[in-house]
Amino acid sequence: MSLMNILLIIIPSTLLWAAPLIFTGLGGNFSERSGVVNIGLEGLMMVGAFTAIVFNLTFVGTFGNATPWVALLAAMVAGALMSLLHAVASITFKADQTVSGVAINLLAVGLTLFLIKLIYGKGETDIIQKGFSKIDIPVLSQIPLIGKLFFSNTYYTSYVAIIVAIIAWFIMFKTPFGLRLRAVGEHPMAADTMGINVIKMRYIAVMISGALGGIGGGVYAQSISSNFSHSTISGQGFMALAALIFGKWHPLGVMGAAIFFGFAQSISIIGSSLPFLDNIPPVYLLIAPYVLTILALTGFIGRADAPKASGIPYEKGKR
Repeated sequence: MSLMNILLIIIPSTLLWAAPLIFTGLGGNFSERSGVVNIGLEGLMMVGAFTAIVFNLTFVGTFGNATPWVALLAAMVAGALMSLLHAVASITFKADQTVSGVAINLLAVGLTLFLIKLIYGKGETDIIQKGFSKIDIPVLSQIPLIGKLFFSNTYYTSYVAIIVAIIAWFIMFKTPFGLRLRAVGEHPMAADTMGINVIKMRYIAVMISGALGGIGGGVYAQSISSNFSHSTISGQGFMALAALIFGKWHPLGVMGAAIFFGFAQSISIIGSSLPFLDNIPPVYLLIAPYVLTILALTGFIGRADAPKASGIPYEKGKR
């Protein structure tokens, strides 16, 4: 198998697996930049995946080919509403943010599984008929060499995720909103003194986090799993959290880390069809993404400092 053929398999697969991680990691970035730790990303993805699949199955006759995109909007709203629980607990009631995030994860598993059994009478949904499918992107796929590698046999969602990462970087570092967001996460008292509403900013950031996490789950469910069960989002949210740390709380860094983890996951799926990996036992390929995640976080990132006020509830007037 030639190098070109290997790249034609690896690149689209990497981008497919990276897209949900990019969306969810960016969501975590907004939350943590405002000073609220969000380890509930797994739960937010799960709620998004559940909502997208149920919406897709229910309304496929209404929206036709647009169904997956409209289902993503539903997943976005569901994720934002779910994150509101985390915001109320950790911002208004000043609960421990880690515990609140764990509660979101546990609640999401229980709630979605209960609703699946209630609606479908079994532990998983039916398979969706209209998900995101492989396409050749018009015009771009005609570019010599690059078009075939990056824009053929791929998914729109992968490129939407990359565009959203660039937009998130612009918002965070080039707009007054982004400056206020980062100020609230670094030194909330100074931000408060300057007239910035710390509580409001944190609520907005956590809601954005939930919305992007919901989209991440919806993308995963409609492009990779095609149905929903309790094991659909198995560790994807935690991998997105790892991408956030590996990317040093920077949107473009998060995108790069998510693509790296997407590559690791795609190798575990397509490795047996690649000539240099076909003799490796499948179990090693399956654990590779998680081993690479651990190695990346422990060995390669150097010093990664979270926003200074991350995880600390803000109490007005307290020094």
